[in-house]
This record gives sequence, C-alpha cells and structure tokens, in this order.
Amino acid sequence: MAVTSSDRAPRFFDTRAAYMMFITTTTEKSQVAARIVQEARKIKPGPDALRIFDAGLGDATVLVEVMRSLHSLHPHVPWLVVGKEISLEDVRIALDRLPDRFLEHPEMVFVVSNMTYGEATNLRPGPGKGPLNWRHTALEGSTTFEFAQQIRNLNDTVVEDWQVVTSPQTGNPIYVRPAVHIIYRKDREFILRRILPDPNTYQAAYDLVIASQPYRARTSTEHKARTVIVPLARSLAPGGRLLGIHAYGKDPGMEIIHTLWPDEEPFHTDRRSLLAEVARRLNDPSDRNLVMEERDDAESIFRYEMRAMPVESKEHIGTSSILAAWNAAAYVSQIDEKRMEDAVAFGAYHDGTRSVMQRYGGVWFQNESYVIRREAS
Repeated sequence: MAVTSSDRAPRFFDTRAAYMMFITTTTEKSQVAARIVQEARKIKPGPDALRIFDAGLGDATVLVEVMRSLHSLHPHVPWLVVGKEISLEDVRIALDRLPDRFLEHPEMVFVVSNMTYGEATNLRPGPGKGPLNWRHTALEGSTTFEFAQQIRNLNDTVVEDWQVVTSPQTGNPIYVRPAVHIIYRKDREFILRRILPDPNTYQAAYDLVIASQPYRARTSTEHKARTVIVPLARSLAPGGRLLGIHAYGKDPGMEIIHTLWPDEEPFHTDRRSLLAEVARRLNDPSDRNLVMEERDDAESIFRYEMRAMPVESKEHIGTSSILAAWNAAAYVSQIDEKRMEDAVAFGAYHDGTRSVMQRYGGVWFQNESYVIRREAS
C-alpha cells in the first residue's frame, strides 16, 4: 500500500532512539572520522596552537575519534577545540567523553557553545541576542576520575544555559540565551594562557573546520551556503581547511526509501552547486584567498555500511536486520515522523527493505565531501 505524506510538514524522524540505532548499526561515524583525519594530515598547527572548530558537535562520537588520531600526529602541541551544539542531551554526552582526552592530551582547551554558526566561530552573539553566559572551568587533579567528577558537577549550569525554544518559522530549536563553556586543566594553565579565549578579543582563526552533516538535506542551497558554510569558511586561518560532509544518496539506502515513496529526492544539493553558491557569496576582500578545491567523485564520495548481524546468516535476513536497515535509510533521508509512523504501523517498510537487502547482499550508503581552504599568507 502507498504511504502518503501529511499535509503538515513535521520534522524528520530525529529522535534519540532513531539516532542511537543508526550509529550502532552503521559504520558512518568511523568512516566520517577517517575522512576528517585524512584531511587533518594536510594542515599545520598555527604559531601557538592547533585550532579546531566542530560545526556539529553532536555527542562528540566523531570528534573524539578525530582527537585520538590528532594526538598521534601532534602529541605535544596545545589545542583549542571549539564545538557548536544546541542539544542539551548531546552536550551532556559530549562532556562525558572528555576526561580521557584531558588525560592523554593535557594541553587542551575545550569550548562548547550553543550559538549559531556565524556566532559560535567568534564566540560572540549577534546584536540583540542578549547577554552572553561565559563560563570557565579549570579542572584540578590528574586522573580521569577527578576530571569526570568535576565535569559532571557542571550539569546544573549546562541545563540552565542550554534552554531552548522552538522557532515558529522553522520548527528548529533556538537558544534562549547565548552561552560559552570553556574547560581546561588547571595544571596546564600557564602553557594554555595564550590560547584561552577572551570574550572581548577572541577572533576565529581555525586550522581545521569540521562540517559533517551541519544542515538538513532539504534546506535550500542558498540557506546552506549563507547561514552555514560561508561563515565557517571565513573562520579559517591561513593554511586552514574546511571539510564538509553530507549525505549523497544514489545507494541501496535510497532504493529502500523509493519502495515506499518513488518520487522522494531529499538530496537536491550536491557539492558542486553548494560550492558555486558559496563562491558567489564570498565577495569581501578578505575572502579572496579562499579556494574551493576541485575534486572528482572518486576523491569526494565515500561509503559506509550496515554492520553485519552475527546471529543472522546471509540466507536469512531477520527482522532485526530489516528494522535496522529501514531505520538507517529513513534517518539518512530525513523522513518525517508522520510518514515513519505510518510505514511502521502498516508494516509497509518490511518487504521493500528485505528485497533491497537481498538484491545487494546488505545495505550501504554514500556521503559526499568537499574542501574549502584558505591559502597561506
């Protein structure tokens, strides 16, 4: 039976349960991290630190994996790592992942903000956005246990600062009050003093900007460029590189979606059209040394797969595998909650998902990447 869309335009199915199933049943996060590290090998730290901006911190699954690899490349270089995230739940989980990072790489300043892309890069809210909550935490001790206890003690403050309301225009959460939280080890304060952000003087100059899935697929190309990629590109230091990653489609996951909605095309902005719009908008004198790198599909497109279910043989595709594949396909395609509910309630997803899995012997997905760099002075 056909499953129709609601007249209303509800948000896509982005619940925590759907997200958790997606990250635990696919290799997406590890493949994205590997792609970021590949790009990170091409950068050199600035004169006083390696400066990183994560434009979609999430629960820091990707960033922590990247930080592990970066430590092997730059074990003794001070780091300034800034993450932008509006979700309170994601910020809590991300902070919980930090104690071992502070142990392995003690010369690190970690910053998290709830502000927009254009604001968070400079750690400064726009006009009329209200007073800024600017908070420092200097961790004492030398063990992950001590760091974890002190970070967890920040919970009430984080809850207070990460309050949101729903935008009547977009349905997306927006912050009530802009906030910046800065965390570092007190015993490294002397070394880190030069890179600790100051609310009055801080200016973005990042060696690496990570923009993995920073916008919704169905958002217009103009909006993606204007509100996300242009401000991120402008935050690059000389020699810095921005790596953007978004879903590409043209894979078995999209074929699963087409078994229910043949005309569904969520990925209408490819890297070339996005970079063309970005280039059109980079018209300030300071933008002249920003370069959109030309890369072919072999360099830009990479795939990730569903993890094998060890209890199920290739001859028998069980219910758990079908549900996991359907969830991943719907999550990547950002299918709205109403259509998801209908597809699951009527069992409409089951046979189509099974047929695609049988045809390919599994399910895989494709992401597309692109690079913007600022030429060294």
